[in-house]
Amino acid sequence: MIRRFGESVKAGVSYRRRPGAYAILARGTDLLVTLQHEPESELQLPGGGIDPGESAIAALHREVFEETGWKIAAPRYVGAFRRFVFMPEYTLWAEKVCHIYMARPVLQLGPPTEEGHTALWVSAETAAKELGNPGDRHFVESWIG
Repeated sequence: MIRRFGESVKAGVSYRRRPGAYAILARGTDLLVTLQHEPESELQLPGGGIDPGESAIAALHREVFEETGWKIAAPRYVGAFRRFVFMPEYTLWAEKVCHIYMARPVLQLGPPTEEGHTALWVSAETAAKELGNPGDRHFVESWIG
């Protein structure tokens, strides 16, 4: 069973399953994260939804590039978690199944291509405290040891 973080399932709400791939991207003791500005400012692990027919690894590369402008290498699967949330950008309730990878940031090609995102380097300790959801924080805390 995949561990669940965050809000409990709401009775009477129909959730749509949304698989996604997210990355812990380390350079020394710092992590590359994305600041998503809308609908509220929130620090996040770079990543996002896996499109139909797309592999998790392909989605990881695409989403990290869109949200940070960086190319990555050597993704390694570390685990998964679920969370039940309302996604205002899609106006839907989702059961997000978040697959977490470790990867190496290798080349910054430019700024994020996805509007409303800013790439930031923060200390791992800052990320463990300030990432916007408890599942992301859990995996960063596990990485810190």
